[in-house]
Amino acid sequence: MVGDQFHSLDQARASAIDMAVKFGPKLLVAALILFAGYLSARWFGKMIGRMLERFRLEFPVRVLLERICEITVFGLFVIMAMQNLGVELLPLVAGLGVAGAGVALALQGVLGNVVAGLTIIFTQPFHIGDYISIGEEEGEVLDIKLFTTTLGHTDRSRVVIPNRKIVGEILHNCGQIRRLALSVRVAYGTDVTAALRLVETLLRNNPRVLQDPKPIIGVAELADFSIKLNINPWVAVPDFEAATSEINKAVLESFREQNIPIPLPQREIRMLATS
Repeated sequence: MVGDQFHSLDQARASAIDMAVKFGPKLLVAALILFAGYLSARWFGKMIGRMLERFRLEFPVRVLLERICEITVFGLFVIMAMQNLGVELLPLVAGLGVAGAGVALALQGVLGNVVAGLTIIFTQPFHIGDYISIGEEEGEVLDIKLFTTTLGHTDRSRVVIPNRKIVGEILHNCGQIRRLALSVRVAYGTDVTAALRLVETLLRNNPRVLQDPKPIIGVAELADFSIKLNINPWVAVPDFEAATSEINKAVLESFREQNIPIPLPQREIRMLATS
């Protein structure tokens, strides 16, 4: 029994040595091919990245194209390494095709996000820095990835939206500026021209207000007890809330200084005496 065990160990050792002699050089060459492929893919990706910087492409688009080039180059070296090991590629490709179909069925939602992300990246319905509204969500676009798009709010919170929830939906893109929808009411006896001129001066002196496009100021409504003046300047997206507060405060203080009354709601009630 002991002799048989030693004989089995000798056979196993001899088989291991034979396998190492037979496949060791091929494994070493395959490892060197993969290492060279990794270095070549990194170099080629960086070169493509420098070339793409000359074009006006979004950062996610450049990163995606770099990764595709890197994966393609590395994939070619992987094929070379497998051929060096004597692997039959045709059955392997067929097997991967069957496995890929199963994975695709299991990951329909994930793949849907990827397809939607590619659609957003290449069609560019919005860019980083734009203020968009999709359904019940809105905010400044902070990041665009293959799977998700991140929106930021002025309270520094973030909303991460799956890309498949964006493609095919009604999208409102304000760009990188927004228009304020402010208003103030004045009494009917007010010099409206002077009030509008005062508001125009306030907007011109506010550094957050953009002068191009020109602010829109005018009479919006002749109400029962007052005249409604619209104040619609444009500001950069990050300045939206701050500009709203500053303009309202400036209008209130300036109207008080110039004795321009802001009337309160009034109702006239008549009581008829009956005999």
